[in-house]
Amino acid sequence: MSNNNVFKQAFVVIFLTLVCFFVLPLTSFELSTHVALSLGLLIGGSVSILLSSTSTTAASSDTDETDIATKTIYVGNLPYRANEAAVRELFATHGQVTSVRLMRDRNTGKRKGFGFVEMAESAADKAISELNEQEFQQRTLKVREAKDRSKQSSENQ
Repeated sequence: MSNNNVFKQAFVVIFLTLVCFFVLPLTSFELSTHVALSLGLLIGGSVSILLSSTSTTAASSDTDETDIATKTIYVGNLPYRANEAAVRELFATHGQVTSVRLMRDRNTGKRKGFGFVEMAESAADKAISELNEQEFQQRTLKVREAKDRSKQSSENQ
């Protein structure tokens, strides 16, 4: 649950508690302030629970729609001047691109000349076969499926 939802729920509980605390004793009902405060807390808590359950189901239905099987592609021999937008544009001609990460040197911040493109699994194989050994900004790209980090680390041990 995000902080935004927590603040909304807290606001609803406090607002309804204060309304019941100040308004109910002024009505024709003869209620003590303790009873009005308790009613406000019960009503506010119930409303906030209802609000949180509806926002949770809405959020889970949103993530279901955007779940697409993706594949990570290694892109090597990139020109140092290439940026994420240019690489995204290149791969977008072959399918939906989810993310582009170009690696940088930790000390200097300069690009290392390789990166990773995450794209829809259905289009990834096509992009690999069509872009491998192709020229991009006067460099011949090396494009292949990225190795899993877990497999790579177990091979190194």
